[in-house]
Amino acid sequence: MTTTRHKLFTPGPTPIPEQVMHLMNESIIHHRGHEFSRIFSRVSQDLKYLFQTEYDVLTLTTSGTGGMEAVVANLLCRSDRVLTVNAGKFGARWADICRAYGVDFIEIEKQWGHAVHPDEIVDYLKQYPKIKAVFLTHNETSTGVTIDLKSISEAIHANSDALVVVDCISAIGGIPLKMDAWNLDVVITASQKGLMLPPGLAFVALNDRGWKAAAKSDLPKFYLSLKAARDSLKKDSTPFTPATTIIRGLEAALSMIKEKTLERLWFEHQVFGDAVRAAIRALGLSLLSRQPSNALTAVIVPEQLSCKAIISGLEQNFGIIVSGGQGHLKDKIFRIGHIGFYDISDIIGIISALEIVLKSSGWQFEIGAGICSAQQILQQLSVRKQS
Repeated sequence: MTTTRHKLFTPGPTPIPEQVMHLMNESIIHHRGHEFSRIFSRVSQDLKYLFQTEYDVLTLTTSGTGGMEAVVANLLCRSDRVLTVNAGKFGARWADICRAYGVDFIEIEKQWGHAVHPDEIVDYLKQYPKIKAVFLTHNETSTGVTIDLKSISEAIHANSDALVVVDCISAIGGIPLKMDAWNLDVVITASQKGLMLPPGLAFVALNDRGWKAAAKSDLPKFYLSLKAARDSLKKDSTPFTPATTIIRGLEAALSMIKEKTLERLWFEHQVFGDAVRAAIRALGLSLLSRQPSNALTAVIVPEQLSCKAIISGLEQNFGIIVSGGQGHLKDKIFRIGHIGFYDISDIIGIISALEIVLKSSGWQFEIGAGICSAQQILQQLSVRKQS
């Protein structure tokens, strides 16, 4: 059984809708022309809805990591000390960026698969009262863990003056995020996950506290200057050549999100996450995450099975691409992404294919158990749609 049609079930990039592809296939436009300015003005306003904020959302032509680096370079001074949380590869990246800029950081280290608790952060803030910012990862892509961001933000603000800075790259569009209501000072995301676009854009929003800190920053920046991006945004433009093609696709993607509503998207992704998790358990497999994500599911591979064989079996036989583990989890887990442009048939499809691959690998379970468990949960979507 072979196929040439590939279907992404990675945590990113994620599938791109046809209407988004259609806009990106149109003739390229000049980034200093009136047409681009009109498009950029619209998407910049719609991004505020995505972030649930009244503050400007800046668009940078870079990856999500570029957005993270921009935040470090623009918020901090050489004398600052910050707090980071290492609960996975991308939480560790905050520390890596701070180290590159010579910023002093204290790192909370958590076992991968576990979420940091608000009390743990408060303990560090009391021990180190001059912490300038706490750098968080809303959804840890390497482990499939989502933190209780609202409670953590409340705890930080109640016990310190530290800025709450959040990587929401694999969360926005699939997991509830309310920048203003949750009092988040800085939020970052990127194009290739919940926004259903190719990689190449990062988005950053700062509230008044964030901009006040940025005004004092003495770290070097040029291309990643958020002030330059903000000044250009007032003229519906960018300081440097933007990824015009992806921004045209962004207009369509944001229109789809607004039409469906964030509340509906959050609900759908909760159901998808519940369905995949139920299926995995029904197949006799275990989850890595103790606080599992609705954006992706990290599955522990038993010793008697081969992680490489499962991943290659899905690709070779079904054209389905999932991700393996990162760092010390390499060859120990595989990760199924379900944030972005997915529907019920996609979820049923990945579970069905996984059952076949597992059965051919000698794993013992009742065939159809995963599909049945997933269907019982997925029916919530059709019932709610009818009502």
